[in-house]
Amino acid sequence: MSVPVSTKTPRQPNLDVEDGIEYPSSDGKPVGETGTHARVAMVSIYGVLDRYFMNNPKVAVHANMFMYYVKGDPKRNVCPDVFVARDVDNDYKRRSYKVWKEGKGPDVVFEVTSRKTRKQDLMKKFEIYRDVLRVREYFLFDPFEEYLDPSLQGYRLAAGSYEPILMIKGGMPSEVLGLELQRFDVELKFYNPETGKLLPSMHELDREIETRELARREAEVARREAEVARREAELEVQRLRREVEELRRQLPEAEE
Repeated sequence: MSVPVSTKTPRQPNLDVEDGIEYPSSDGKPVGETGTHARVAMVSIYGVLDRYFMNNPKVAVHANMFMYYVKGDPKRNVCPDVFVARDVDNDYKRRSYKVWKEGKGPDVVFEVTSRKTRKQDLMKKFEIYRDVLRVREYFLFDPFEEYLDPSLQGYRLAAGSYEPILMIKGGMPSEVLGLELQRFDVELKFYNPETGKLLPSMHELDREIETRELARREAEVARREAEVARREAELEVQRLRREVEELRRQLPEAEE
């Protein structure tokens, strides 16, 4: 008996199909030009903001995701290094970001600028974010301080134009995020003015979790040792009581 063979061609894993139109969700290119660029994008920015907003179901944070802004035309797309969209479902199953489906564009975009991306970040993407997607805040960061001067730049949409965001006491404020951006060597960090602290990086969080887990384990070991000591003490008291009772039985009764 022959086994029927399916003739259906499986859909490619990097394709998002809507109304018969394919919207690729990946171009197969690396996230960053160097390991540092990738680390800044995925760890310093995306990782920190994703955790910061993880409990807010109406804030979407994505990295290196294709964003389509004209329905039916997959060629009209842009791929931000990191973006944040408020009042949008925090859906981690999202394969691509379609502006017509989500109802709006992103509120904040981050680009980690390198030699290959400098022109796009400062020209093509700049215009798309400003004129098409109407991104409220656009930040560019050059880890090696080679292609941007200054190496951290921010722009805020005002009356249809991008106005530079000025540094204030070493920090660049984001009104949308309620945070301040600060440069630390080749890293970009976020300062929370409400708590007066920097948001911890993923590595710092990992170390904090490891420290807490180690402390928990040590406390558990100490608790178990204390419990064993308590039980041994109780057994010793019971043994002594039995010896005392045995001695009492062996003693002659006092004469009246």
